[in-house]
Amino acid sequence: MNGSFCSLGLMEYQAVYKLQTSLVEYRRNLKPNDKEAGCGDIFLVVEHPPVYTLGRRGGREFLMVSDQFLAEKNIPVIPIERGGVITYHGPGQLVIYPIIHLKQAGLTVTEYVEKLEELMIHLAAGVGVTARRDERNHGVWVGNKKMGSIGIAIRHGVSFHGLALNVNPSLEPFGWINPCGLTGVSMTSLAHEVGGEVTIDRLTQSLPQQLERIFPHTFTEIRPDQLPLSKTAEES
Repeated sequence: MNGSFCSLGLMEYQAVYKLQTSLVEYRRNLKPNDKEAGCGDIFLVVEHPPVYTLGRRGGREFLMVSDQFLAEKNIPVIPIERGGVITYHGPGQLVIYPIIHLKQAGLTVTEYVEKLEELMIHLAAGVGVTARRDERNHGVWVGNKKMGSIGIAIRHGVSFHGLALNVNPSLEPFGWINPCGLTGVSMTSLAHEVGGEVTIDRLTQSLPQQLERIFPHTFTEIRPDQLPLSKTAEES
């Protein structure tokens, strides 16, 4: 079955979450030989306005600033069912939410997480940054600084949530939390490591080739209005 990816641009976290859950239902009911439905596994590509999300192991103790401070900065805190502790999303961060039927793809959870890490490593290499895994925490690192995070959830055998790679975001909001629950770890970005301009658009242009390099699909780009059940998701 072929795959597709869809660029959503800048979109509120909760709206994308509703879209994901709708697509999970679509994907769980899609049979391997169902060519009529056509979209197969779907990779959503998005940026979010500033938001903190708390994973299953997360709590407000990982926040280092007050509720009043967050209200003044207009940054909501949203508990969510993905794995992990706490993370920040904001403009300049490439977020990818794969909606994949893991069993049909022949992937274990461990293998899937490794593929998400591999994707970020190759995207970073494409702009001249050498990233690596680190046993302390899933994601990708440059030296002792973390550059990309992973947090997934699985419902009915279908994955959602995904990865967040720092391209050129403001790194200041990461300083207001213990990112991923790690103490004494700072965050970095592709732009910071390159010492120059790196854009989301530049990485998105190479995304189809990188996806096909890692996942066993031929990927087609689709518009948001071509997503199955997208209207239902927006109205719910």
